[in-house]
Amino acid sequence: MSNQINHVAIIMDGNGRWAKQRGLSRTKGHEEGCKRIIEIFDAVKANHIYAMTLYAFSTENWNRPKSEISLLFRYLDKFFKDNIVTFMKDGIRVQVMGDISRLPKHSQKTVTDAINKTKDNDNYVFNIALNYGSRQELVKATKEIAQEVKDGKLDIDSIDMDTISNHLYTKNLPPVDLMIRTSGEQRLSNYLLYQLAYSEFIFTPIYWPDFHKEDFEECLKQYQNRDRRYGKIEE
Repeated sequence: MSNQINHVAIIMDGNGRWAKQRGLSRTKGHEEGCKRIIEIFDAVKANHIYAMTLYAFSTENWNRPKSEISLLFRYLDKFFKDNIVTFMKDGIRVQVMGDISRLPKHSQKTVTDAINKTKDNDNYVFNIALNYGSRQELVKATKEIAQEVKDGKLDIDSIDMDTISNHLYTKNLPPVDLMIRTSGEQRLSNYLLYQLAYSEFIFTPIYWPDFHKEDFEECLKQYQNRDRRYGKIEE
């Protein structure tokens, strides 16, 4: 790949609408959507992309019906239990963005176990956003920086973009090169607002459960045709 991608971020959208089109429950859409995750991550690895960040559950998703939320976290548990052996075999490190303290106890344990088991892996990173909101992340970072200034550990005049980046959940990851959102919606929905400043965006009309390896590859081809100038112009 001439224009190498090191980090791809995905908003997995459209599970509910996919299910509704087929006369199925929304939870069936989420169940089918879970099957796409490893398929797409396999394509990520095949293209030598170091990190994938997935928007799995936002701070706003708590407004959904309790029964749907409960099943979503059951699917999360099953996903990690089914794939932890593969993560270890392929050297994949699991990371989580967001405050997992609000997750059900069983899911907190599942996620924490996956993080601990894979913490020394560094071939690839599987970064998943759970109870995550970018505005909340920025508030957290601001409070941490303010505390360091208050404690005399940081001079206010030395605060720069790196200072902020180093207090985000993605501090140990390369910048996001490409952000893909499925389902046709064209908004960020409180996702990686700071990190996506110079990323390329692709909004595809395909619902997430129908988003397969070939569709991901097509997004990569589109990315290759983008001219990333970072504010500069061609000479």
